[in-house]
Amino acid sequence: MKKPSQKKQPAIQYTIVPRDLAGHLFDVTVTVAAPDPEGQEFALPAWIPGSYMIREFARNIVRIRAESGGAEVALAKLDKHSWRAAPVAGPLTLHYEVYAWDLSVRAAHLDQTHGFFNGTSVFLRVVGQEAMAHQVDIQRPADPAARTWRVATAMPELGAKRYGFGTYAAASYDELIDHPVEMGDFELASFKAHGIPHDIVITGRVPNLDMARLQADLKAICETQIAFFEPRSRRAPMDRYVFMTMAVGDGYGGLEHRASTALICARADLPGTAAPKSGEPNEGYLRFLGLCSHEYFHTWNVKRIKPSVFAPYDLQVENYTPLLWLFEGFTSYYDDLMLVRSGIIGEATYFKLLAKTIGGVLRGSGRTKQSVADSSFDAWSKYYRQDENSPNAIISYYAKGSLIALAFDLTIRAKTNGAKSLDDVMLALWERYGRDFYPGVGRGVTEAEVEALFDEVSGLKLKNLFERWVRGTEDLPLAKLYAPLGVKLVDERKSGKPSLDAGLARDPLGAKLTQVHEGGAAHLAGLSAHDVVIAIDGLRVSGMPSNVDALLGRYRVGDTVTVHAFRRDELMAFELVLQGDKTAGITLAPAVAGKKSAAIKRPSAV
Repeated sequence: MKKPSQKKQPAIQYTIVPRDLAGHLFDVTVTVAAPDPEGQEFALPAWIPGSYMIREFARNIVRIRAESGGAEVALAKLDKHSWRAAPVAGPLTLHYEVYAWDLSVRAAHLDQTHGFFNGTSVFLRVVGQEAMAHQVDIQRPADPAARTWRVATAMPELGAKRYGFGTYAAASYDELIDHPVEMGDFELASFKAHGIPHDIVITGRVPNLDMARLQADLKAICETQIAFFEPRSRRAPMDRYVFMTMAVGDGYGGLEHRASTALICARADLPGTAAPKSGEPNEGYLRFLGLCSHEYFHTWNVKRIKPSVFAPYDLQVENYTPLLWLFEGFTSYYDDLMLVRSGIIGEATYFKLLAKTIGGVLRGSGRTKQSVADSSFDAWSKYYRQDENSPNAIISYYAKGSLIALAFDLTIRAKTNGAKSLDDVMLALWERYGRDFYPGVGRGVTEAEVEALFDEVSGLKLKNLFERWVRGTEDLPLAKLYAPLGVKLVDERKSGKPSLDAGLARDPLGAKLTQVHEGGAAHLAGLSAHDVVIAIDGLRVSGMPSNVDALLGRYRVGDTVTVHAFRRDELMAFELVLQGDKTAGITLAPAVAGKKSAAIKRPSAV
């Protein structure tokens, strides 16, 4: 006997319209064909994956109402980000306005130059129906300023043409909010990395942009990373990828997604046609390529290989994990490593980048008080809510996490005589926990499983190193670890150029101390964060920009200078003994000049 067919429930339907460009307002509707008969609940996420801070996106909903069959439906607010509609017999529609004036990669922004949104900022979740198919109609603004706008997103098109306004589809709410959308008059270029289309979208004015060089460099990075995780098949985990970048006067940041990344950068960091056509990238362009490499590596490490508490995410509350050192720190290790493996930079430049990271980690005393496991767990309250005392109280799971990755890599390489490396561990994580994640058979990894996998893959017993490096606070013995692999690490920070050992920012009166490092020259002299230094030994400190380095350049480490500074509205004088610059003086180089080290390339066994 043939079973009666079951009618498939219609998808959750959204419409989003950039209605008021000058007022920065999106109009959004969501229609639910079969709402909960006891009253349908809706909620907007409180945070966005990849940025571990409660942001309370619902505060940007200006007004909201519900209707069914043309009649108003009562809507009760349950908490700061949740609503419940009164029971209805038929389809239910919510209408609401979202204020979008956050020029970042985390939320939504709209004006006459462009529109951008993450789904977590604009799409209310239909509670209980998150696994349903979702569709969104992205409509063109009526404003004449938007008459030539296009749409960029990795979300699959349904009724839309690629780069066009229209209907897009997602298999679930989780997928819907993992595809940010950019709209505007953007520069667009495409390339293929191991057969997979990749788009580059640049919004914002960038005179004489060298898109050809950007295409070539990103192609090299992407193909290197694809081959890293799939050395045999060269198969990427997505069908298409989009780099969407907002170029501004001064900015830096990125946020990873399953098939795209949202980036913000200084326009000066993008390559120009007037720059040399060959050679390594300049400092700004290298910073941008490092950002792209970092976010692209997340396609595997955190978007598919996930901590168990992120599978699935609970977007209404904090999701605590002690593993961000692995997901952000290891990604920070591999982002620069991929630049040198892809041929973008040479070994010498790579070692300079690494030395800068080492110096930055060693500068702050917070590294002696907080482990990277605790830093990961406390990201919600400490790392993402930093203040002037943060260098003295916390450690970055990004920066020290990257050095822990280096330390494990060097240890495994040395103790296995080059037969194994951290690459083998990452590949095993991908094969067991990442490759099948989105088809529905994958799951997140626990802390215990991570440590067991390190031992299994390397053939070593590494528990003691996890206790000391991950859950402990001791400094990493990088010089000792590098030595067997032909690299010499030299620390000459104490004999370097003189420094106040404090963070500086521009101020109309002089130079404001943003941070005062514990045990540093400024701290020992009695200076505090937010003091404004106006003179050193009777010579004025100018504020735009500060000339502190030039003034201190006439002294030696150990000299005493008189510093005049304002604390609030009171002028104070301090006798300060200059210390060496703790951010400079670390150098890395092959122990034998002209000889390549064995610490960068991928072992042939992988």
